[in-house]
Amino acid sequence: METTNDMKKLDHKTLTKSFHRWFWGALTCFSQEHMQTFGYMASMLPILRKLYPKHDDQVKAIQAYTAFFNTNPMLGTVIVGVTASMEQARANGKEIDGETINDMRAGLMGPIAGIGDSLIDGTLIPILLGISLGMSTGGSPVGAIFYIVAWVLMAYFGQRFLYFRGYRFGDQAVSFLVGKQGAAVRHAIGIVGSMVVGGVLASWVNVTTSLKLRGADGKVFLNLQDKLNSIYPGLLTVLVTLFCWWLMAKKHVSAIWTMLLLVVVSLVGVLVGFFNPGLSY
Repeated sequence: METTNDMKKLDHKTLTKSFHRWFWGALTCFSQEHMQTFGYMASMLPILRKLYPKHDDQVKAIQAYTAFFNTNPMLGTVIVGVTASMEQARANGKEIDGETINDMRAGLMGPIAGIGDSLIDGTLIPILLGISLGMSTGGSPVGAIFYIVAWVLMAYFGQRFLYFRGYRFGDQAVSFLVGKQGAAVRHAIGIVGSMVVGGVLASWVNVTTSLKLRGADGKVFLNLQDKLNSIYPGLLTVLVTLFCWWLMAKKHVSAIWTMLLLVVVSLVGVLVGFFNPGLSY
């Protein structure tokens, strides 16, 4: 084991370079076979070059990062930081080998992916989009500019914070995310996100029908939309939303195919008179 005076320590410049490689290249050479493997390896190269001056030692150390890896790119930054901390400990003679590091990565990438996808893709992005849509009323570009700026700042500084916290606290950095406190926070954020999504749905989605039944004298005796409004205003909007959710969440239909199906339903609905787009030729 190295003596105290010979302890190897990663400097801030090396850690920053490693973080930037992950931030900009987490999906480098992305494929269904390797996913984020090569992006992960690229982010670890500055670490290994700093800790292992000899080329042969670098080649040996990087073998731990050739295994398949895939997680949420944003929240997964903490795993890269933890790995840097463990690699530093290994270089200083601690009882950590490549298999231990690989087991840590394999054990964390699943839970972190689930947490990150629900918090980032399922909560944070819809909240930002909801705010942006509200600011884009009347065709204003402010909403789009706000979303771009807010997302870039949150993505960069959020990932930077996670990376350095992961390095600083090692494997303890993820205990909050997967522990009881983390579960409570995720539940609370999920409720807020659901409220925002519901508000966006009620404000921006409006499905109505133009179906009217007429008697022999030509007078309308049933206006379906008026009847629906008297029973449940916005019922068609809710039904269409639930239908899309059922397709994507339960039947695993992609968003593209779901949108194509909605286009077909809309065209058929216009042809049979159920929908009226209000167009004139």
